[in-house]
Amino acid sequence: MLFAEMANHKEKRIAELLESAGINISRYGLVFALLLIGILKFTSPEANGIQPLVNHSPLLSWMYLVLGKQGVSNLIGIIEILVATLLALRPISSRASFVGSCGAIVTFLLTTSFLFSTPGALQLRNGLQILDDTGQFLIKDLVLLGASILTGAEALRASKSNAEQSR
Repeated sequence: MLFAEMANHKEKRIAELLESAGINISRYGLVFALLLIGILKFTSPEANGIQPLVNHSPLLSWMYLVLGKQGVSNLIGIIEILVATLLALRPISSRASFVGSCGAIVTFLLTTSFLFSTPGALQLRNGLQILDDTGQFLIKDLVLLGASILTGAEALRASKSNAEQSR
């Protein structure tokens, strides 16, 4: 019985370590990806690259009328850098990191929606939906969306725990 309890405790500890490592890798992987993607938005090739995606979005296409091509790209870059910064603040503020996770969730929901709004991103071939180059580029955002949800849940849980401890 004692041996079984020790084995169970060890398995539980390993699971906790794996979960913690997975959350931290997800969070700081998101930070790195969003920072890099955000910085690139200030370049002309990136502004040109996202234009077909944003231009076909019923939610975002109006921005080109107001800000122009580079202005839209710059605004998106600023938002991505801000979201990355908030996510990275987890050791200092779980609440700020939760807000960053929420920003990342919105970001990746929007980019995933491009799969459905960009002509040709999903194509019907031989009775199956197939991803073209644009779709293949965007599909990674489903994983990033999942990581954003996971880090948001962890930061919210920590924020609630910190609030309860300070009472």
